Parts: sequence; C-alpha cells; structure tokens
Amino acid sequence: MRQIKWFGVIIVLILIGGIGSLWLNQPTNQAQQAMKQTENEQPTFYLHGYGGSARSTDSMIKAAREQKNATQVLTATVRKNGSVALQGRWLAKTTRPIVQVVFEDNRNSDYQQDGEWFKNVLVAVNQQHHFKQFNVVAHSMGNLTAGYYLLNHATDKKLPRMAKMVNIAGHFDGIIGMDDQPNLNQIEKDGKPQKMNATYRQLVGLRKQLSAKSISVLNIYGDLGDGTHSDGRVSNVSSQSLRYLVTPGAKSYQEQRFTGKKAQHSQLHENHGVNQTVLAFLW
Repeated sequence: MRQIKWFGVIIVLILIGGIGSLWLNQPTNQAQQAMKQTENEQPTFYLHGYGGSARSTDSMIKAAREQKNATQVLTATVRKNGSVALQGRWLAKTTRPIVQVVFEDNRNSDYQQDGEWFKNVLVAVNQQHHFKQFNVVAHSMGNLTAGYYLLNHATDKKLPRMAKMVNIAGHFDGIIGMDDQPNLNQIEKDGKPQKMNATYRQLVGLRKQLSAKSISVLNIYGDLGDGTHSDGRVSNVSSQSLRYLVTPGAKSYQEQRFTGKKAQHSQLHENHGVNQTVLAFLW
C-alpha cells in the first residue's frame, strides 16, 4: 500500500511539473506572438523624390499589396504651408498598413524643411491611429527627407521610432552635374567618402544621433554599367556613403547594387528585382 501511495505522489509531481513547464513557456510564446503582431501592424511610409507624386510610389505599393497582403490605409498630402491632409481610413488590426506621402511642393530642395514636413506627417497620422514604430521606403530626394528627419528627431521620445529604412537611389553626397561628377570620389575603408559636400557634412551628425542598434537599413543603388559607376544621376559613391552615416547606430546595414537599363535613377523604383528585395527586407 505504501508503494502505491508513493507511486501516486510521483505521478502527481510529474503532472505538476509538466503544467508548470507549459505555464513558464506561455509568456515567451505570447511575447513572440506580440512581436510578430507589432511588426505586422507598424506602418510603412513611402516617400517620393524630387518632382514626384503619388504615381512615383504606386507600383511599389501595388507590389506590397499583391505579394505581402499589405494595405494602403492613408494618403498623406503635405501642403505647401506644411499642414497635412489625410485621406483614407486606418482600421484596427490592419495587416501591414501603408501610408503614401505626397508633397505638394515636390521640388523643395531644402532638406531641413522636407524633414520637418515628414515629422508633421508622422504627428498627424499618429493622432488618428497611434503607433510606436514605423518603416520608411524612400526614393531619390525622399532619402534626404528621411535622413534629415532622423538628424533632427531620432532622439525625440515623443515621436514614434523608425525601425526600418529602405533607401533607393539616395544622393547623400552629391548629384552628377550639380556637385558631383562620375568617378570623382572614392569610399575609404571605414565607409567615409573622401570628398564631402555641404549636405553630407550636416548628415554626419547622424553618427551621434542614432542610438545603438536602433534601425535596420537597406541601401539600394543602380549602376548602368557604362563606366560612370552611377545610375545616370547619382554616383555609386554618393549612394554608398550612407553606410558611414548610419552604421554606428544601425541594428543592421545591407547594400544591394542593381545593374542594367532598369537600374537607371528614375527606373529603380519600377524595377521588379528592387521591389522583391524591398518586400523581403520589410516583411
């Protein structure tokens, strides 16, 4: 009888241990699930370049909808006075929400101003639908908009934090025919360009602004293969100079070079391969 009692006690202890193990693992599983939900629910903002419009990012957003079940929830139009008009509706639990940003003054090369206008967009959207983190997909001058936003507001805890940034055809250190020429500049071993224009010297401040492991960066640039080492408008060195600006604080940094006719500056955001790379990085 005594053996039977002890056997019963052992069985009970085993059952309690198993239940306890399940209970201990439950918070971890819940935390992982919550993280997945957060990544799927944080918005991605698409920024067009100089002279651009909604049409500039339409194809990228279409690819995100069709291939990753993303949803364009809002169009944020920034008026010339900096105020923001929102069109659309962001419903709760929307999968991979997208906000398309359109600047009425789409030829404003005051990058500081552009960065402030993007801040206005974030504030306006956040008032309608609260979010803690967000992603950015930028083309051409949109990269400077995102860059100057980070330069001035990356440490502002009142604003949501940028989690992922996709940079396409970014002219961080000059534009060919303006303040750069093909094969004029070089990247040093630490990623720093040998020659820096005024914009780049300001952006160097990002090295101190970005906190450690705060942002994941994908840098996409084009090479026509015609000996200019450029996409026709931006030298590869100018685009690649982003690495020096963000790597001290970047959670991760990737570069992807595309070649051929579809790697031309204005064609990169229409490039099928670019779209696939962007979507894989975001989700």
